Amino acid sequence: MADVNSLTIADARDALRKGDLTATELTDACLGQVEAAGALNAFVHNTPDLARDQAKAADERIKAGDAPSMCGIPLGIKDLFCTKGVPSQAASNILDGFRPEYESTVSQKLLDAGSVMLGKLNMDEFAMGSSNETSTYGNAVNPWRRQGDAAQLTPGGSSGGSAAAVAADLCLAATGTDTGGSIRQPAAFTGIVGVKPTYGRCSRWGIVAFASSLDQAGPMTKTVRDAAIMLEAMCGHDPKDSTSADLPVPDFEAALTGDIKGKTIGIPAEYRMDGMPAEIEKLWADGTAMLKDAGAKIVDISLPHTKYALPAYYVIAPAEASSNLARYDGVRYGRRAKLAQGDGVTEMYEKTRAEGFGKEVQRRVMVGTYVLSAGFYDAYYNRARKVRALIKKDFDDAFASGVDAILTPATPSAAFGLGEMAAADPVQMYLNDVFTVTVNLAGLPGVAVPTGLDAQGLPLGLQLIGRPWEEADLLNTAYALESAAGFVSKPARWW
Repeated sequence: MADVNSLTIADARDALRKGDLTATELTDACLGQVEAAGALNAFVHNTPDLARDQAKAADERIKAGDAPSMCGIPLGIKDLFCTKGVPSQAASNILDGFRPEYESTVSQKLLDAGSVMLGKLNMDEFAMGSSNETSTYGNAVNPWRRQGDAAQLTPGGSSGGSAAAVAADLCLAATGTDTGGSIRQPAAFTGIVGVKPTYGRCSRWGIVAFASSLDQAGPMTKTVRDAAIMLEAMCGHDPKDSTSADLPVPDFEAALTGDIKGKTIGIPAEYRMDGMPAEIEKLWADGTAMLKDAGAKIVDISLPHTKYALPAYYVIAPAEASSNLARYDGVRYGRRAKLAQGDGVTEMYEKTRAEGFGKEVQRRVMVGTYVLSAGFYDAYYNRARKVRALIKKDFDDAFASGVDAILTPATPSAAFGLGEMAAADPVQMYLNDVFTVTVNLAGLPGVAVPTGLDAQGLPLGLQLIGRPWEEADLLNTAYALESAAGFVSKPARWW
């Protein structure tokens, strides 16, 4: 079987069960692709020996007839997930040399299901970024290029390595995390599917924290069916995470009927931003027409507090980050700066953090510390929390009116060039999250689905937002959209 690394999870599962393919063969094919794709800088810690051992165990499990859907499937794991005995740096200098003695709940669930870990994937430092340009490992590179142009493009962020690896067929799927769009934006930039589940659906235990009330793990895959299969393996109650929901996990794949007749899809007026590119406007209109043709009822809705989402997010997320990152002090684990004679504990903290944290992380920690300080707590942080409650109420009201899902663009543009925005005003970079942060603030599930190409041949995606805990219904709507769009484009191989 040629090019087995390009298989979907569903096709690989079927081939493995029929005996047409072994997990060892599939893993070796992916490892070969990873080794040959250094130019993408997607994988940053390779674990080939571990992968082969896991593949061998998966083959035995498949032969015994005890094989869940994810058994034998080679994955990449974002560097934000702690993986036992394997470097887990969150793409930061400050965690250089950190090898956890424990496994994150999500990666453990995937391993328990028989998945194979090929290695750890590049990302923005501490998941703070929209372009994968803040990593201590260097930039991850999008496998897509503009037609007739060799300029390197961003794969999006923070889960840029995950997006690049899946789009380039280095692995069959990857884990990502989403605090303000970090699964959905890179998925849209690379022509893959990315799911941000309801807050609390996946355990956060063992995932390096950025903003604890916003972070959520999710799958990044080649198709909606694959996302459904992988998400089911990742979900479930975890007593180690106080925000983990004790709810049964549905069979997400079984929900994929493609029948959305009678469903009501909301189109929010506030997402029609000033200066929105005509291509994004057309993509949205085409997606709306596809869902209507599939039998859905389309209604205009209002989410009036949308314009306050970005400012509220960029108060709440840095505030939580400044609190979470206070644990990196050079005392217990990770990097410790060299101290001069006479330096005390304060100098150790200062020097370690100055050396260990990159510029974007330092910027967000300072913003977060500022908005939490005594004179500004009420003016900024408390006000942002109130705005967050209003944003959630907007969605609650829309769903209460009978809306089943909401369709919006996933990103304000196609992938941009590496370095094009890095030197600009950081607020310009933050605007990449304009369509995605509301979902995190409200704790809702969202999915990005590739639905077209721009004039330069780059993928564009649409976002569907669902009711809380109704990922199954949301994925079925995404499946109908995916089927109607028929997106099958792949990047031309140059790496």
